Amino acid sequence: MKIKKVGVLGCGLMGSGIAEVAARGGYETVVREVTEELLDKGQARIRKSLDRAVKRGRLEAEESARIQGRISGAVDLADLADCDLVIEAIIENIDEKRKTFTTLDDTVKPSAIFASNTSSLTITQIAMSTRRPDRFVGLHFFNPVPAMKLVEVVRTLISSDEAVASANQFVRGIGKEPVACRDNSGFIVNRLLVPYLLDAVRALEEGVGSVEDIDKAMRLGCGYPMGPFTLLDFVGLDTTYYIANIMFDEYREKRFAPPPLLKQMVQAGRLGKKSGHGFYPYEPK
Repeated sequence: MKIKKVGVLGCGLMGSGIAEVAARGGYETVVREVTEELLDKGQARIRKSLDRAVKRGRLEAEESARIQGRISGAVDLADLADCDLVIEAIIENIDEKRKTFTTLDDTVKPSAIFASNTSSLTITQIAMSTRRPDRFVGLHFFNPVPAMKLVEVVRTLISSDEAVASANQFVRGIGKEPVACRDNSGFIVNRLLVPYLLDAVRALEEGVGSVEDIDKAMRLGCGYPMGPFTLLDFVGLDTTYYIANIMFDEYREKRFAPPPLLKQMVQAGRLGKKSGHGFYPYEPK
């Protein structure tokens, strides 16, 4: 199946990035939000990202205009009816995702492929809310979407060869690198990354080292671009806590259980860079 038109559900941080790279790849793109206000904010984020690329000499102004011309906004799910691929990037809540896809199933043409950008939920439990689980895959992008090359392509027990092949073709068409994943909570990256981040918090709780020294040790000793606490602040402590809880419910292994310190910091509102304070303090925006 040749994908020509792409729909994106959600125009937040991830959704706007997915819409941008789809349009950059030459695909006509419709991005949908629940309100005009949220849609305007998301589209402004896309324009800002493209303007930044032009200023840095990575994109011609004329090409930026062409990319923006391929993106249209919508608040009505019916505007995605003729899309060939619909990628969901809404709140990480299974009930909301299932409800949205159930409604979408009656709206979008039967031949279309559905995909979820979930980072921790299994694709099967979302796909079974539709009448096309064989045409449902996971497409897990990474933040910031325009810069990160990886996309995890998740195949369920029911996903058809055609749907998976079309998804891989789309990923390569937008200049990303696909990796094949089985449908397990966390897929590849988060299954390995989340226990590492949680272990760093446990090491801090146990007095193994300070926040600064643990970060420095992993940067200089392992060659990581940033230490675990800097990364936690960047991702958001609440996001990590939420994902860890989902993965612990799935696997029931201690390595996925959120440490008490992480829970307390979330309860205290120290969520990382976005709140102005996490493991490090940040200047208010």
